[in-house]
Amino acid sequence: MGAEHMQIGEVAERTGLSLRTIRYYGEVGLVEPSARSRGGFRLYTESDVERLLLIKRMKPLDFTLEETRELLEILDRLEAGEDAEGERRELLARLDMFGEAVAARCASLGEQLAMAEEFAARLRIQRGRHQVQA
Repeated sequence: MGAEHMQIGEVAERTGLSLRTIRYYGEVGLVEPSARSRGGFRLYTESDVERLLLIKRMKPLDFTLEETRELLEILDRLEAGEDAEGERRELLARLDMFGEAVAARCASLGEQLAMAEEFAARLRIQRGRHQVQA
């Protein structure tokens, strides 16, 4: 096994994803192992790890598996650089749409966080008002 390949356990440790999740992403075609060892173990590259980290970042933003698959396809096609200029422009426009969706979801999460922080502050004030004197 070359130094450029790592087994699933190391990938799980580096990404913070469970073995089960990494295998599932392979089953649904999001991140398939780049190779297999002679013993049949899944082997991953640094590129595979980066792909898994991208998926991990999309998950809390509520992107569906289909949306994730679409974004990965866009990135793969842009990386390959084999598309005609018009197709490349279309891919970049679709990539921009994902960027806008991420920005909107981040703004929404920011609003939720602000409300949660305000709520926590109110609870601390209430707690302070009713504190038992020793």
